[in-house]
Amino acid sequence: MAGHIQDRWHKTETDPEGKTTRVKTNRHGTGMRYRARYVAPDGTEKSKSFPDRQKRQAEDWLTRIEADMSRGQYTDPKAARMTFQEFGEKWLASQSGDPNTRASIQSQLKLHAFPRIGSRPLGSFQPSHIREFVTMLESSGMSGSYARVIFSNVRAILGAAVEDGHIPRNPCHSRTVALPEMGARRVVPWLPERVFAMRGALVERFRPLVDVGAGCGLRQGEILGLSVEELDFSSDTLHVVQQLKLSISQPVFAPPKGGKLRDVPLPEPVADALREHMKRFPPVEITLPWMRAGGPPVTKRLLFTGPLGGHVWRTSLNEDHWKPALAAVGVIPKAKSREHAAAREHGMHALRHFYASVLLDAGESIKAVSEYLGHSDPGLTLKVYAHLMPTSRDRARKALGAALRPQDHPH
Repeated sequence: MAGHIQDRWHKTETDPEGKTTRVKTNRHGTGMRYRARYVAPDGTEKSKSFPDRQKRQAEDWLTRIEADMSRGQYTDPKAARMTFQEFGEKWLASQSGDPNTRASIQSQLKLHAFPRIGSRPLGSFQPSHIREFVTMLESSGMSGSYARVIFSNVRAILGAAVEDGHIPRNPCHSRTVALPEMGARRVVPWLPERVFAMRGALVERFRPLVDVGAGCGLRQGEILGLSVEELDFSSDTLHVVQQLKLSISQPVFAPPKGGKLRDVPLPEPVADALREHMKRFPPVEITLPWMRAGGPPVTKRLLFTGPLGGHVWRTSLNEDHWKPALAAVGVIPKAKSREHAAAREHGMHALRHFYASVLLDAGESIKAVSEYLGHSDPGLTLKVYAHLMPTSRDRARKALGAALRPQDHPH
């Protein structure tokens, strides 16, 4: 048996002749009688008290502790009483890496996880509680992808609680727990007419943003962080090696999303547009920290800058230029003031969707499109864009239609 049982109501005394007798302590008859004590795997002593007439229960409890230790499934009973929010806040404080990501996770937990499950003790979690949590996320009106991000944060926290020995298993991994539903929304790519219209609706300084987004598939931050050094006109290649982003409201240069550096084809119309842009608006040297505020300074000759010569602020670009252009071409209603309607699905990301749709329609492989987009996994690309790929029925119809045209077979 792990540890031993202490009887607080009695003690053993030895007289000068070496004879032992059992005598009552000054606690006899009051409080908990038995204290079960053992040494945990971390070397600290743990204990639990039991009332009079429950020595057998104390022994059974110690037996279970010993069995859990031998199976490697021991959890600290006191630690299991810590609430999800208490442990989650400690977990968050211990996270390293991008402070922007940490701030985002903190906001998601504070808004959506802690109010729903924050007060629940770690040791009380069952798969049913996680299923209820998923249902609450799905019924809140948020997008399925955002609900999955929140769920993954909760799963990570409970996984850390398992590794720290607070709980024996992660309830999020139960076979009865399903990820939040993604919903049936599908990407509907813009037609070329809308891309051209948006380009024309922007001021001259920002028109080539559309060329790079629609012609090379870059993300907004990658476009804004594009420098002269990444353009290789001799091989018609654009090197995607950085982005311009905010780290706790401070502009920084950083690697592309997921750290995936990549080369993408530079189409001739995009190359021509960028050459002309650099003549009209010469690149400007911009020095910003690398990765995070206070990081090592890095200087880049940026292609896209503001009228005053600084880098482009994403929020200003979206509110002062992109949304007014969307309104001008009829994608969103025209605003009476500066405040336009939300247009998440019509942000600059729509240019990436256009880029992917054109390549897939032309028969490019999903693997190549995934690499050009900088996705971490072709499976992600397939999930987002599978419905845009030409089907075998489409290919058969086109092939047979071409083969059976009378004019193609003169008599």
